[in-house]
Amino acid sequence: MAAQWSTVERLRVISVLQDCEDQLAVLGHIRPKTCVGHLEMQEQRNGVTQQNQTEEAGLAKSKKEMRSQRESNVISENKELSPEPLAQVEYDRNFVAQVITNLLKELRETGTFHSLLSTIEEEKKRKARIRDFILSEEEGRRRTKVLQRQLLDIRKEKVLELQRRDEMIAHLKDQLQETKAKTDLEMKYVAKSSELQVYQEQKLNSMKEKELEAEIKRLHEMLEEERLSHIELERFLKEDQLALEEKLEMWMERYEKDMEDKQHELNTLKNNRASNLARLQELAKKYRESEQVVIADRVEKENLRREREKEEMEWASAIKLQSWWRGTMVRQGLGPFKKGKKPKAKEGKKGKKKKKK
Repeated sequence: MAAQWSTVERLRVISVLQDCEDQLAVLGHIRPKTCVGHLEMQEQRNGVTQQNQTEEAGLAKSKKEMRSQRESNVISENKELSPEPLAQVEYDRNFVAQVITNLLKELRETGTFHSLLSTIEEEKKRKARIRDFILSEEEGRRRTKVLQRQLLDIRKEKVLELQRRDEMIAHLKDQLQETKAKTDLEMKYVAKSSELQVYQEQKLNSMKEKELEAEIKRLHEMLEEERLSHIELERFLKEDQLALEEKLEMWMERYEKDMEDKQHELNTLKNNRASNLARLQELAKKYRESEQVVIADRVEKENLRREREKEEMEWASAIKLQSWWRGTMVRQGLGPFKKGKKPKAKEGKKGKKKKKK
């Protein structure tokens, strides 16, 4: 854009800028004296700030130096956040005058206005940093207020909690005193009751010892009686054993004798059984023969009965047939039962009688 300007246009711009610079200088000479010192300090700070910024852009210092420089810039900007109205006006005038001076110098030398653009960009960045700082400060104040309120609430809760704990401690101390008093009384009572129980146990133990001694004496006497009875019982059992052995020998002899007798009887019974078995077989043979004869006789009798029944049925049928035939001949007037002819007069009378009937 600077290359397109003609010499006349550039001179016109330079003249306008010089006029603005002169007016700003006149405005600076008529400013109040009360804010001169303050404005000079601000100009020095701005000069230092601009010098530091140019040094940072040109020399690329380390991160630590850049952080410290930014902190100093933030501090200086924080001081500029709320100046007095006249001081702010003087600051703006100096800033515009400085920008115009740099722009005139650049226009005379190169005919460009890069310094104006860079100054505007730097001012925008500075304003953005100031705005961010203001927002962060407001957010910090808001959070500080919230935290202060929370801190007050927590303090109140802690105070109430401490009061409750103090009351609880006092209550527990009272309970501890009461418990100690009760424990002392209980210990005394337990000691006395223990002494009484020991005395009673001693009395009971002495009585039990006497009872046990009497029981031991009685058991010794019973043991002696049991020993004597055991001796008598052993003698009796031995005698009984001898008697049983004698009886056993006698029963063994009788058993052998009875076994011989029973064996003889068994042999006799076996022989009788063999003879009876042969006789039984013979009788069975005769029974089978007799049974066959009886069966044949029964069959013959059954045949005779059937023949007799058949003859009786035939005879009865013949009689019935003869009776039927005779009745038929009588009714029909056949054979010897044929009727003869009678006179007509008689027949006429008979006819009248029949009609009357």
